[in-house]
Amino acid sequence: MPNEIIWVLFALINFVLFMIMYKLFGKLGIFAWIAMSTILANIQVTEILDLFGLNANLGNIMYGTIFLGTDALNEIYGKKEAKKAVYMGFTIMIFTLIIMTVALQFHPGAEDTGYDALNSIFGIRYPWVVVGSFTAFIISQTIDVNLFQWIRRKLPDNKYLWIRNNGSTIVSQLVDTAIFVTIAFVFFFDINVLLEIMLSTYLIKVMVAALDTPFIYLAKKIKPIS
Repeated sequence: MPNEIIWVLFALINFVLFMIMYKLFGKLGIFAWIAMSTILANIQVTEILDLFGLNANLGNIMYGTIFLGTDALNEIYGKKEAKKAVYMGFTIMIFTLIIMTVALQFHPGAEDTGYDALNSIFGIRYPWVVVGSFTAFIISQTIDVNLFQWIRRKLPDNKYLWIRNNGSTIVSQLVDTAIFVTIAFVFFFDINVLLEIMLSTYLIKVMVAALDTPFIYLAKKIKPIS
């Protein structure tokens, strides 16, 4: 099966699972999803795919669901809850880094088979990539939350929810991509390569944003169990 078909199916699976979490656990489910996504997206980002003729990382879908989560919180529960989710996600990223950095200081036993795998995922081999990821996350998510509310004040009707969702996400994802790629790779590639990486990464993120549109409408109609 081609990567492109798997990618679309994977995106839909992520969005459906997000909706199940919201249905079962309400606002808490969205918070839990964002917490999980901040960890999984940073693990999945280590896998590079050939997708639609572009080099893309696997983490773009899971990372995109974080924006869906904060937009859903913003729309249904308000800006304060969306910001709380952003700060929680950022804190979890920092705590995960601290915990795994210390964990990797243990010397593996003679029969160990897991250390190299853990080190390849959580080891800080490229500090600028970590700095870029953290910086991009907190800035882009803050922009997304504030821009969503700004658009909502201008276009409050429910029929414009797709504009609020896509408009805030597309702008904030552009900021996210520009910050991350610049900080992470400015010392490794020339400007032409940096721009190519930015463009390919951003195009994939825009596709994720477009795919999540029906699901934010569905989130408004769902009555959570809890």
